[in-house]
This record gives sequence, C-alpha cells and structure tokens, in this order.
Amino acid sequence: MCAEKSEVLQGTLDMMILKTLHALGPLHGFGIARRIEQVSEDVLTLNEGTVYTSLLRLQQQGWIESEWGASENNRRARFYSITRQGRKQLTVETENWERISGVIGRVLRMEPEK
Repeated sequence: MCAEKSEVLQGTLDMMILKTLHALGPLHGFGIARRIEQVSEDVLTLNEGTVYTSLLRLQQQGWIESEWGASENNRRARFYSITRQGRKQLTVETENWERISGVIGRVLRMEPEK
C-alpha cells in the first residue's frame, strides 16, 4: 500500500501548532513543522510559508509569543511558545475538533436505508 501525502485541513494547523508548543515547549518554526510531520508519520507535508503565516496569526491573537535564540546548528532563530491565553484557546479548539470529528464519524458510518 502506498502512503500518500495529505494537505492539512483548513483551520487545523493553528490547533496542531498550539498543541505542539504545549506538549514540547518553545520551538522554532522549522522544528514545529518537522515535529508535526513526524507525529503524522509523514502523512502531512507542511509548507514553510504556511507554517510561518500561521505563527504570525497566532502571535497577533496573543496565543503564542516569541523570542530570538540560537538553533541546534547555532543559527539565530525565533523560538515560539504558547501563552496562557493560547492554552485556553487550545482547550476550546480541541473540544470543537472532537465534537466535529465525532459528527463526521457518525455520518461516515451511516448505512443505506433498506
């Protein structure tokens, strides 16, 4: 069986970034993208531009903050971390996702009427 790469569902990248930062602590953008791809077992492919757009949006909403630091290879990088407000938003987004994915699951399990 061939594993195909998938696009990230609209609206889910922000939630995945928040969860990654909540679980792993401060990371730079490249590290966030690679970690999400690893956890997805390479089913998802993240475009760097998309990740940085999401990071900017999350920062503007006050859900993450950033500071400059040195990456593993000693390059200057911006490290992002989740804020208290971001943790609250992650809880809301997680509850919404679980509710919606439950509905989708029920719809997909519907059997034809006889």
